[in-house]
This record gives sequence, structure tokens and C-alpha cells, in this order.
Amino acid sequence: MKKKLIQQPFEYWEEKSYMRVIFKEEENDLKKILEKLSVNKEFKINETSYNINGVINLKIFYENFEYEVGIYLGKISVPDYYLSQNFLFNEEEKKDILSAQKALVIFMKFGNSIKKSFHFQLKLAVALVPDLIGIMDESAEKMLPAKWVKMIASSKILPSSKDLFNIQAINGEKNKMWLHTHGLCRCGITELEILDSDKEHCSQHYNLLVTYAMYLLDKKEDFDPIRNGAYIGLLINNNPVVVTCIPWPEGILEYKKLKLGGINDRKEGHNTKTSIVFLYTSEEDEINGTLNKVSIYDELWGENPLFFFSDEETNRMRELAKERFSYVLRSFNNSENSILIKIGLPLKEDGKFEHIWFELLDIKGDKFKAKLTQEPYDIPDIHTGYEAWYSIEDITDWIIYTKAAAINPSNAYILENK
Repeated sequence: MKKKLIQQPFEYWEEKSYMRVIFKEEENDLKKILEKLSVNKEFKINETSYNINGVINLKIFYENFEYEVGIYLGKISVPDYYLSQNFLFNEEEKKDILSAQKALVIFMKFGNSIKKSFHFQLKLAVALVPDLIGIMDESAEKMLPAKWVKMIASSKILPSSKDLFNIQAINGEKNKMWLHTHGLCRCGITELEILDSDKEHCSQHYNLLVTYAMYLLDKKEDFDPIRNGAYIGLLINNNPVVVTCIPWPEGILEYKKLKLGGINDRKEGHNTKTSIVFLYTSEEDEINGTLNKVSIYDELWGENPLFFFSDEETNRMRELAKERFSYVLRSFNNSENSILIKIGLPLKEDGKFEHIWFELLDIKGDKFKAKLTQEPYDIPDIHTGYEAWYSIEDITDWIIYTKAAAINPSNAYILENK
């Protein structure tokens, strides 16, 4: 008789959001660090308590909400793979981070607004350690660059839901891949996985996983994703992409002779609240609970499947693109750069837009000329190559392609090194 698979209890970094803030110069006086909050007008400390383990527990009032936060000075050892092949850090930063032995740990439960809570935690980190050289987001298992953290903390615009989690891709035999998230449990939802992916289709599966995670984080009404379908995109043949997920103890039973991501890979981790992603290919599938592996659509993704963003994320991206449009203006005259602008084109249905990429051709004052780079889905009277003039109010996103990197409003701090 086979042993029943059981979902295990949360680890500490899944129950709360844990960040380890790395110092430029080590600080050993926690009370001295805390004094920086007393002169910060954004925060109001309502209560402070100390315990024998060296943890300071705080109740901090910020933007009409009281957060319960714990801080302490703890050890740190950043895994090499957090920084290897990571162009967001230069060699000096990598060396300093990998040699760090102590960090300020900030941990907290997220409040009702997940993004505001994450934003608050980053703001708190900058307030306590102004000269930080990086943050190890332990709950998401990734490194956050100091300049990115400071840029986000200083902005009035909330972070994206995609900043709240990380996706790791594990290589296996015969080009097999296992994709899984970290960071969603602290947000009150399940982690997500795609099993039996491969190197050829890994990027499409990655985009699906990002979109689905953002869908769950941004959804306003209560929604239980387990076995319930979520409409998140369209294939090249206009078939809808409807995803669902199943807790891992049940989900892995859909895979025969599974090695990568199987039971043996779950003895030390990936065995708490994590769910495997499947597809419903029809309404009948959803009614009957018929699960399809993500690979069933591998020949239908094409080069440009359409994935949907929430209205909240679209509005956030638009405001961020406008806030940081100065980076586009200063990069345009560099002939080595190419720039794409995402424009919201109005549809016949009132208040609805199709957001689509254009190539930036010219800028005159507050207007710019751009050329459509792809076929629209729902606008039949314009096609690839169409040119028109637009204003900054039409923008919802942008990308600057330099020799070194693709720069967007979220990582625009990279250009500060230039």
C-alpha cells in the first residue's frame, strides 16, 4: 500500500515575510539602528517591546494601518546561485554581498493590502539601513538590488504583484524543467508549479506562471484557485487559456514515472502549500474536472500569446511608465539603443483597451511617433507597420534595449550606472 502524501506545515519564511538587509558597514547596536525611525515622519511607532532572543517587536502605524514588525541582527550567507548570471549586480556588489556575515532581519505578517505591506517593508528597510547594499528576500528566495529597493521605496506608486514572488527553473535529465514559485505563501495564497516542462517551451510556461500568480494576487474578490478555472489569456488560434491548480499531493499523481519535482524532491522542501498548474481546454473539462497538463498547448503558444493583466496592474504600469519616462527621453538619442513603447489602443467597447507594442521613431516636445510591431487581436483596421503620433498619456509601458540589458520602468535604476 502506497504511503499517503501529506501537505506539510508552513516554514517560518512562508508564514511571514522575511527580509535580510545587508549592511555596507556592519552595525552591532540594534537600538542605534532603531533611532533612525524616530526622525522618520512616514512612520509612527505605537509600541516597542524587547525579548530575550534579541528581537525587537514593534507596532508601526503607516498609512492608516498598524503593522506588527520584528527586527533583529542575524547571520547571513547568501547562496552563490542568487547572484550567478545576475546582471542586476556588478562584480563589486556581488563580492560585498557574498562576503557579508551579518544582516538586519525584518519580518512581518502582511496586512490586508499585500502590495502596500511589501512596499512598507522595503521603506522600513531603507529607513533603518540607508546605506544597504542589497536585501535577501528570504521568503521569495531572491536578491533585491539596493538601487531597485531605494527606487521603489521613494516612489508613490506601489510595486507590481510580480515583485512579490520569484520563479525558479530547475534543470533535469533529457532537457526537462521544473518551474516553481517562492513568495506567494506569505501573501496568503498557494505557491504554484509547472511540472514536466522542457527547455524548448520553458519561456512560455514561465510567462503563464507569472500571469497566473499575478492574477491570483490582484484578484479583488475571494477566489479559491483549487480546481476553479481562471481565464488568463488567448492562444494564437484565439482559444482561451484557462488555468487551474491542484495541491501537490494530488497533482503529482497525474504524472506517471515523474522524476524531477517528484516525491524524492519534496523530502526537504516544496511540500507545504504548493499547487501544480493544469489547464481546462473547454467548458466541459471544467464542469467535469478534467485536468490537462500545460504541455498540451505547447504547439499553440506561438511567438506572441496574449496574456491578460488586471486593471489594477495596467493602471500601475501606466503611472510608472509616465513617472519614469525621462529615462526614455535621455536614451532616445543614443543610436545604439532601440526603444519599444506599449500603447493602450481603445476598443469599440467603452473603457476597454488593447495594449500593444510600438517601435519609437521620433520625439517632438510632448508627442512621439511610433510604428506598430505586431498584429492587434481586436482592432481590425490597423496592422503591423502602422505609424502614428501619440502622447505620454497613451503609454502603458516601455522597454529600452541597450547593449547590456533590456530596461523597463521597473529596473530603470540600471541606467543610473551609465
